[in-house]
Amino acid sequence: MLRSLYTGVSGMKNLQTKMDVVSNNIANVNTVGFKASRVMFQDVMSQTTAPAARPANDLGGTNPRQVGLGVQIGSIDTIHTTGARQATGRDLDFYLDGPGYFIVKDGSDKNLYTRDGIFTRDSDGTIVNSAGMKVQGRQLGATPEDGDMSLLENFPTPLHDLSVPSRLENAAGEPILDDDGNEQTYQSMAIDRNGIVTAKYGNANYVLGKVAVATFNNPDGLEKQGGNNYDRTDNTGDPIIGGSGENGAGMLVSGSIEMSNVDLANEFTEMIVASRAYQANSRSITTSDEMLQELINLKR
Repeated sequence: MLRSLYTGVSGMKNLQTKMDVVSNNIANVNTVGFKASRVMFQDVMSQTTAPAARPANDLGGTNPRQVGLGVQIGSIDTIHTTGARQATGRDLDFYLDGPGYFIVKDGSDKNLYTRDGIFTRDSDGTIVNSAGMKVQGRQLGATPEDGDMSLLENFPTPLHDLSVPSRLENAAGEPILDDDGNEQTYQSMAIDRNGIVTAKYGNANYVLGKVAVATFNNPDGLEKQGGNNYDRTDNTGDPIIGGSGENGAGMLVSGSIEMSNVDLANEFTEMIVASRAYQANSRSITTSDEMLQELINLKR
């Protein structure tokens, strides 16, 4: 009798976890680059009241008799499908049209991974995300747009902070002058679909670097860190660093961001299922309680 009470409790407890996950998905329906999660259940080990028996003594075999002991969480998975594209018209907003993650460095010099491509250029010229984390990639010296781009083909380890300084300088920190002897100061910048960072100084365009994109053998193993960021784990494998369109990564689309991949219709359906299952489990507890009360009342 008591087994049914604890079985109902296990159902209610784990269905509450499912509701927590569903509620979090719904809360993040408008979060840029958010990936929905799902809860998968497993049964708990069953109690065997009689084992299976093989045919013998002119009798056929019998199957085992088992009583289940409830439910448990099998997994809480993150669904890494690509969200829909939302146009913003802003030059430093980026959408990855396939797998891959931008790499940003936090204040402790740790690399994190994100699908949130809302970038900006800070007062020092560094390309950062909305939290001030520095976007990582291949940083070059000022290379004329028609110069040798072979240095962009291989990504070094470690990566570098991408920067678009306010003026062009040589290795000694001295300003690079144009043909008229004037300093070449920053005018504008752009990042193309291949992640190549270009900037206009004076009347000339220069290539300054390339945005890095990371892919993983097992992206489902990434761990959410908050702030639209993920961290690698022992089950993701090492990040595979390249550019957009490399190693299976998607291409960059400027002027767009990635919307959440939460499907509201599915989440509301899951909410209804979880709610009804929770009610059914609570009913099994009250029914077991009524049966215990009847047993107690046998002796009045």
